[in-house]
Amino acid sequence: QVQLVESGGGLVQAGGSLRLSCVVSKSIFCFNGFAWYRQAPGKQRELVAGFSSGGRTNYADSTKGRFTISRDYDKKALFLQMNSLKPEDTADYYCNCRGPGYDYWGQGTQVTVSS
Repeated sequence: QVQLVESGGGLVQAGGSLRLSCVVSKSIFCFNGFAWYRQAPGKQRELVAGFSSGGRTNYADSTKGRFTISRDYDKKALFLQMNSLKPEDTADYYCNCRGPGYDYWGQGTQVTVSS
């Protein structure tokens, strides 16, 4: 069974940084998308940043200039460097891997930004 394991969440003060990691347990390729989403309490899940099927990066407007997504093909890993964090970034962050006929999600890692 494929698993996406996220790590790196935690509690940080506003203006601080965190780096999230996501590792895919098996040799699958996220052909159609490899991305980070987040869901704050009472809100819908939203895209934070991701790689599209063509390899381009996409960012939510609220994270542009502060967050950077990267990947390591050899380690089957996805990363999210989050700088200048704001209280409104507080949410559960999820890793997503999509390919032909599959759509996998991690269990989520919690990010809390205090003011």
